Amino acid sequence: MTEFSDRILDWYACHGRELPWRGHPNPYAVWVSEIMLQQTRVEAVIPYFERWMDSFPSVQHLAVASEQEVLSLWEGLGYYSRARNLFKAARIVVDKYGGELPRDLTALRKLPGVGRYTVGAIASMAFGLDVATLDGNLRRVFARVFDVAELADAPTGEEILWALAERHLPKGRAGDYNQALMDLGASLCLPRNPACLLCPLSELCKARALGLQEQRPVLKPKADVPHYTVTAAVLQRDGKILLAKRPSKGLLGGMWEFPGGKVEKGETLEACLAREIREELGAEIHVGEAFGIYRHAYTHFRITLHAFLCELTDGEPKPVEAAGLAWVVPAELSLYPMGKVDRQIAGRLQ
Repeated sequence: MTEFSDRILDWYACHGRELPWRGHPNPYAVWVSEIMLQQTRVEAVIPYFERWMDSFPSVQHLAVASEQEVLSLWEGLGYYSRARNLFKAARIVVDKYGGELPRDLTALRKLPGVGRYTVGAIASMAFGLDVATLDGNLRRVFARVFDVAELADAPTGEEILWALAERHLPKGRAGDYNQALMDLGASLCLPRNPACLLCPLSELCKARALGLQEQRPVLKPKADVPHYTVTAAVLQRDGKILLAKRPSKGLLGGMWEFPGGKVEKGETLEACLAREIREELGAEIHVGEAFGIYRHAYTHFRITLHAFLCELTDGEPKPVEAAGLAWVVPAELSLYPMGKVDRQIAGRLQ
């Protein structure tokens, strides 16, 4: 134990958050929570975690589910590759490990969606192993307390931070130590305006002593976020609406959408939509009245989507580029997992 770990553990004993996956007897619950918490705030995760555990209380229940059931339950949480990887990994755990999440670090690391951070979190919290971890909150705490001036999101800086996490790891208390640092980063050692006066590490914090806490961690400059204009067809026939299923890999993989695509330079919205339907579905349409404008920001780009009511004029739609098609009555749209923008369109149709 070091003074650093002593202080953080004492603070955690009084101020640690009560969360539904903490103290859970099932390592599967810790695993699910850690996948959900990747790039997502605790407050958003809690209701999803509780619904997930109600529907899939064990890895065996998850392994026999359908991808559509999994994506429907995940809808709204974003970063859907996490759900697909969790689903794939559950089947591996059942088939290869008899339904028991492996304690071996190498075996854990080989599961889809499980990286170095998640291995450390599961190993320490679910199995009590003496393994450090490093998420965004921990990275910020270590960079400030030890005034790490190297880029925290570059290999050299990351290895310095991992080494600090391991150096101060208290044997036999790794789970509490990792969770304490997560809680500290989420509640006091905030990215902006950290609550240094309340922090149990304030007397040890080198960045605070130098007045540099707002400049730590040092991160690479963010690239400009591109913006795209896209179109979508609300294609109607006999009281039903056409949905296309996205390929299983890539952005929103396996989710359903209103077909369309990106506007090319010099192209009108209507011309874009007609071309996209021709290329994606092998059909011709009449683009009718506008059905709404929707905006959304993804991790690496932003979109403005223009939806139009459309009718088929020639050809029967085929899944040329999509993974599948479905004609759906409006009342059943809620049964098909969708991204945020498509769900907004579906909500208006309903």
